[in-house]
Order: sequence, then C-alpha cells, then structure tokens
Amino acid sequence: MRAPRFYTASHLAPGLTVVLDDNAAQHIGRVLRMQPGQEVRLFNGDGHDYAATLSDVGKKQVSAEVRSATANPSESPLRITLGQTLSRGDRMDYAIQKSVEMGVAAIVPLTSERCEVRLKGDREDKRIRHWQAVAVSAAEQCGRAVVPEIHPVMTLSQWFAFSQHCDTRLVLHHRTARPLTDLHTPTDLALLIGPEGGLSAEEIAQAEAAGFLATALGPRVLRTETAPVAALALCQWLWGDLGQRGS
Repeated sequence: MRAPRFYTASHLAPGLTVVLDDNAAQHIGRVLRMQPGQEVRLFNGDGHDYAATLSDVGKKQVSAEVRSATANPSESPLRITLGQTLSRGDRMDYAIQKSVEMGVAAIVPLTSERCEVRLKGDREDKRIRHWQAVAVSAAEQCGRAVVPEIHPVMTLSQWFAFSQHCDTRLVLHHRTARPLTDLHTPTDLALLIGPEGGLSAEEIAQAEAAGFLATALGPRVLRTETAPVAALALCQWLWGDLGQRGS
C-alpha cells in the first residue's frame, strides 16, 4: 500500500523530526488511525517528496521523522496563472480542485459585472483560507510538489495589471474563431475565465485592450467550473507536460 501523502509548511530535511499541521494530524490520527512506525510522505513546496516515519501519534499532536528526500518532477514547464471569476455553491471549490490537478501554478479569484458572488472583509478571508485548503488537499492527492497559491480577490482591472508579466494572456470567448492551436508556444500563461453569465462585451473588449487574446475551445458554451479544466488540459497537452508524459 502506498504511504499517504501530506503537506506541511515546515522545513524538511533527512534526520529532522517535524510536528505536522493540524489538518494532517487530524487526518492521520482520527481518519486513518495510523500508528507510530507507519510510513508517510511529506512535501512542503520545495520540489521534493520526503519519506518519513511517524514517531508520535497523539490526540493533539502528530510528529514524523524524515528519512530521505526525492526530487518530485510533477510540475509542468508551462506556468499557468488562472483568473477564475467567483461562482456560487461548490462550483468554485470544483474549479480550484481540478485546476490544481491539471497543474495550474496560481489562482486569482475575480469579480466581474455579472458575478453574483460578493466577498468582503472576514468573509473574503475565510473563503481564501478555505480555497487554499482545497488546493492543499488536491496537491496531496494528485502528487504535486507545489501547492498553488490562492491570491486575494481582484477586480478585472487589477487582474489585467497583475498578469502583465505573463508572455501570453488568454480570455476564453466562445464567440471568437481563434483556436488555441493558432497561438505561439508560451512559457508563462494567464488564463481568464468568466462568471456563470459570461463576461460582457465591454469586459472582453477591455481584456483585449489590456493585451489578452480572445480564444475559443470549441463551438459549445462551457460552464464556469468546466471551462478552466478543459482549457488547462488543452494548454498542458499543447505546451506543457500532458502530451509528453501521459496521465
């Protein structure tokens, strides 16, 4: 049986004993009911996986002794920053979870004209923490070496400025004829996904004025939580690591 894998913010190195984060400790002790001496894999975002042995499993604290480090080659050479407009219910959770699985590097929640979700103050902070936990869980499950950062909520104008460093910036727009295959090979890509009601014509024009290229995935209109998964899969296949390494 493969050793379960957990994220920790702690420094990791062979020979160190680390106290695991509360979420990992609860999962190890209460859900998996693991015992001292059993093996786990740890990662902290530095590009390595660490084999470790549980040294203490208590009700309030779990610790593990790190035995060895192995480079984890799971990160795509294509860096994708996703601008995902906020959506209702668990749609945002789904978009974040699946985007992490598809290799996204960072996620920026966005507001737009037709966005029906408004977050401010403590409510926004709580949702960002929740989405970051979703990203951690997804990275643990899919074997990634890095947990994508969930940035604070931005307006579209803030997002346009934030993403200027990317060499290619795309806005998904089903009413354009330009397919992804017409684009040059990027290394740093920004991807803009609209809300459930879609981006307005004015917002698409603003995105294009800011340097975004309107592109289509096909003739059908995708839901706001489906679009990032489809787009990321295609981008990783065309320019990332899916076409090279398979599933």
